[in-house]
Amino acid sequence: MLQELSIKNFAIIDEISVSFNKGLTVLTGETGAGKSIIIDAVHLLVGGRGSSEFVRHGEKKAEIEGLFYLEKDHPCFRKSAEFGIEIEEGMLILRRDIAQTGKSVCRINGKLVTISILREIGSTIIDIHGQHEHQELMDESMHLHLLDQYGKEEIGKTLNNYQEIYVQYDHTAKQMKQLTENEQQMAHRLDLLRFQLQEIQAANLKVNEDDELIEEKSRLTNFEKIFDAIKSGYEGLQGEQRGMDYIGHAMGHLETAAELDNNYVEVLDAVTTTYYALEDVVGTLRTELDKLEFDPMRLNEVESRLNEINQLKRKYGSSVEEIIEYSAKIEEEIELITNRDVRLNQLEAKLTSLKEDLMLEGRQLSDLRKKWSKKLTKAIHYELKQLYMDKTIFEPVFISSSDVEGLRQDGLDEIAFYITTNPGEPLKPLSKVASGGELSRMMLALKTIFSKHQGITSIIFDEVDTGVSGRVAQSIAEKIHQVSAHSQVLCISHLPQVAAMADTHLFISKDIIAGRTKTSLHILNKEEKIKEIGRMISGVEITDVTKEHAKELLDIAYTKKNT
Repeated sequence: MLQELSIKNFAIIDEISVSFNKGLTVLTGETGAGKSIIIDAVHLLVGGRGSSEFVRHGEKKAEIEGLFYLEKDHPCFRKSAEFGIEIEEGMLILRRDIAQTGKSVCRINGKLVTISILREIGSTIIDIHGQHEHQELMDESMHLHLLDQYGKEEIGKTLNNYQEIYVQYDHTAKQMKQLTENEQQMAHRLDLLRFQLQEIQAANLKVNEDDELIEEKSRLTNFEKIFDAIKSGYEGLQGEQRGMDYIGHAMGHLETAAELDNNYVEVLDAVTTTYYALEDVVGTLRTELDKLEFDPMRLNEVESRLNEINQLKRKYGSSVEEIIEYSAKIEEEIELITNRDVRLNQLEAKLTSLKEDLMLEGRQLSDLRKKWSKKLTKAIHYELKQLYMDKTIFEPVFISSSDVEGLRQDGLDEIAFYITTNPGEPLKPLSKVASGGELSRMMLALKTIFSKHQGITSIIFDEVDTGVSGRVAQSIAEKIHQVSAHSQVLCISHLPQVAAMADTHLFISKDIIAGRTKTSLHILNKEEKIKEIGRMISGVEITDVTKEHAKELLDIAYTKKNT
């Protein structure tokens, strides 16, 4: 859910910080007070298109920041991981700054991201629906996914089985296509691969060889310094500086002290151990000095070999390991092209078998989808009846393929939601519905059902109740609250029935302070809520009658919410 929202220097908003709760939050206020501006800010926060016009006059930039709390296994976790964004303790912080130039700076949990990444992640947590906006439910390409989500208990397993086979099918089909390309192209390809393989094999590379050569080059280049350092160390212990002799003398004196007083035995043991350890070191240094010999020819060999390896890196990989892996890959491809006819027969047999398996799983998947589409149709009709659209007919229309040409990653089916709102009229695509009031109710019916399955954290309705009144208004209010049982809902409304159903009621107002317009936001208590609903009922003048009517609406809402 959206927990906190901070807006600064945005349009007519100077600075606003507001906390949101679960359930239904309704925003009301006079026309022009800034209700839709707050929704615009949230829309920008999740990747909407911005411009310099949103920056408050006289300010350098607009700042929008939102804190979201996500439930375990929310789709946002997976999407964020794709972009390397960590979410700790379910907290997601989105921030967007818009400069006077119109340029945006976007951050997710403090990490700079592009607007496209912000939009992708934002789409998993916020769904903004205005009366004239195209949303997921209006996008025909999403209808199949929505049906699968609705019936995922049964459809999910079969869909996974189908997709696992499809991955193998697609890979096999691509291999066949590669082998059946133009003969001349294949011959050229084979010549190139053989040349590359020969060049790599002639180099006789060994794993980690480049790292070992770099170390050896460093030793050879610094030979003189290394030799002088070891020689000085040896001479300090065994040469004229007589380091070992001094330690030997000290050890003799300590032996005398230890014989006279046991308290010095441990000190003697420590010096004795050190002495014999240093004797071993002296021997090692002497051996190293005898072995050390500068070979300028070897340095030339190392440099030449490193140059050869670097030439191969520029062509085939950034490391010796990658070059060896590439060699194995092209060797496999050479074998594949050389034995092309045999391999083609094998792939064709495999593809035929996979097609049969896919068609079998695909038909089973189609049957399950048709079964759940009937359940969905029944559920939609039930919701529409409650919204006084009992004459409306809803139907998921299937366009299924019966042959292998129609094989796709998501099955054999294409689905579009069709409706007709007038008896005797033909079914039309949902995306073609024009009536604002009917569209609002249709969307609410769909939202009521799909909000349980979509995993969206927050749903925002921006005046979707425009053009309705009376019993329809009451039914819309109840549906909006019903949606809020599964997703946090923020709703801008002019309907008193919707305001009465609110779990939290925010009142937005604007004032002129020091010659500038300033928008403020206030959470209404019970008495203030009665007054505001009364204003929504009657207009400017609030009478005792309108207050009683407001109380009645609140009583009705309380009863509806608790039944």
